[in-house]
Amino acid sequence: MATPLSRAPSLLLKWNQQLHFARAPVREGHFRKAIENFRSGGGESEVARAHKFQGVQSVQASSLNSRSTFAKPHLGDNRISFSVLKDPGPLCLKRAPTFLGHKRSWASASATGTVEQPSSQGNSQMASPASHNQVDGESISYLTQAEAAAIDETLMGELGFSIDQLMELAGLSVASAIAEVYDAKEYSRVLVICGPGNNGGDGLVAARHLYHFGYKPSICYPKRTDKPIYHGLVTQLESLKIPFVSAEELPSKLKDGFDLVIDAMFGFSFHGIPRPPFDSLLRQLVVPKGTIAEEVGVPPVVSVDIPSGWHVENGDTEGTGFVPDMLVSLTAPKLCAKMFDGAHHFIGGRFVPPVIVEKFSLRLPRYPGHSMCVRLGSTNSKPVDVAALRISYVGFELLEEQAKKDPFEQFKVWFDDAVSRKVAEPNAMTLATASKDGQPSARLVLLKGYDEGGFVWYTNYGSRKAAELKANPKACLVFFWEPLHRSVRIEGSVEMVSSEESDAYFHSRPKGSQIGALVSAQSSVIAGRHVLDKANEDLNAQYADGKFIPRPEHWGGFRLTPEVIEFWQGRESRLHDRLRYKRVGEDWIIERLSP
Repeated sequence: MATPLSRAPSLLLKWNQQLHFARAPVREGHFRKAIENFRSGGGESEVARAHKFQGVQSVQASSLNSRSTFAKPHLGDNRISFSVLKDPGPLCLKRAPTFLGHKRSWASASATGTVEQPSSQGNSQMASPASHNQVDGESISYLTQAEAAAIDETLMGELGFSIDQLMELAGLSVASAIAEVYDAKEYSRVLVICGPGNNGGDGLVAARHLYHFGYKPSICYPKRTDKPIYHGLVTQLESLKIPFVSAEELPSKLKDGFDLVIDAMFGFSFHGIPRPPFDSLLRQLVVPKGTIAEEVGVPPVVSVDIPSGWHVENGDTEGTGFVPDMLVSLTAPKLCAKMFDGAHHFIGGRFVPPVIVEKFSLRLPRYPGHSMCVRLGSTNSKPVDVAALRISYVGFELLEEQAKKDPFEQFKVWFDDAVSRKVAEPNAMTLATASKDGQPSARLVLLKGYDEGGFVWYTNYGSRKAAELKANPKACLVFFWEPLHRSVRIEGSVEMVSSEESDAYFHSRPKGSQIGALVSAQSSVIAGRHVLDKANEDLNAQYADGKFIPRPEHWGGFRLTPEVIEFWQGRESRLHDRLRYKRVGEDWIIERLSP
């Protein structure tokens, strides 16, 4: 018998010379300006300059300092001005929120030379529902800058979320999405480039989680933010011995030192052109048109919420040429995500409460299982140049002196590698069959056992594949383990397994799978989904209370006895390794095939 496979805040702000602004919508009873780090010396001139940006949120003394008014607002003709008192005394400012990490960020003139400005869309966008676009059959919300800010204000206001809580959730979502695509063994060396705002804070949190996921992160944090929450994040990373590197210490070709880069420089409220050193860091992430990232030394890049330097709604308006390989949108994609045409787009926002969804008319995707992130399809209509799609195969080889003499032993080595590296469904294989008159067909099935006698799978004997195998008992199996750049192709003759084997495997399956085999007359035409649902309901009632479920006669296994097994290993420059095992009598011979 074949060997079966396992189932298988209030923040107390410090004074300094800078003013920082963040865009947020008007709320009743609030003035539209948030001033952080106000200093009375020169305060009047700072406020006067700030007024030009229109980015008015709320100025509030905390209840602890309600008698220490430092700025008296005057309203008129939709404008707000301030009379600044020269000696306000101690003050605690209530932070007006602007959304998840990167969306909560303020740009510091000392760090970037640019003040984050409000959306050009103005207030009218704030009252309207979020725009939508169809993605993979689901209508997903895409947010303007103002809508994102309004969501943030609600989260951190009436819903009681704190800035550090949202930052933690954002960073965990980013790390989880990265782990979905980039395996820790193949992409272990991760450079996290953090900006001065909360987008950078999201990056610091993501780095900590990636460390615990098995990655080896390094942090480039050239303009640190002098606030307790950021000090805490840095201390946590330093306690894990995670290295911090300066921009000057980075190799000119980042791929020489890193397998993956996380762009956590600027978030959705950044506007303008990045200043040093972020401008040069951003240039190091750009792959010029007509070149390949591998050739110019740029590793895969993951951007947090929006690609740094992009306008939150209009995309790469500054013409940076920066397009990350992966984008992790937080809470909901921003409008610029419609211009993103990289390989991977994820959304992280499983913490969004239903009240937010209802209030802002959001349409968000379903999250699978317990995942903190979900993959989205591409929304960019730009045609895909199929001929230009290519990957550089590096890291593995298949040489005759390394290969096992027995192909089943070699298969076990590779299969075990795929399992240990957590390749998704490593036992999934393409089964190619042909009808009696030679018409081919193929589908994916699951390997359920293998030994020197062959490779076993189970199916409905009334299915198309079963009918073709009975008429023409020859088939081909193909395994593809993409993270390892490996494939195995197996050709041979097929026969049904014994009833005893089919019985044993059938009764090892969960009850739902056993009933599913009874319900489905595979490949037959049915009137609708309700037919399956009704049959499933009836059979579950019939076999309630643990009653024995007999294996249906139309369900059982097949075994392919191999005559040829070819192992394919991707190599650089398309000069792949191909070793073919052919059965000669009782023995196997190994032949190298030209790629």
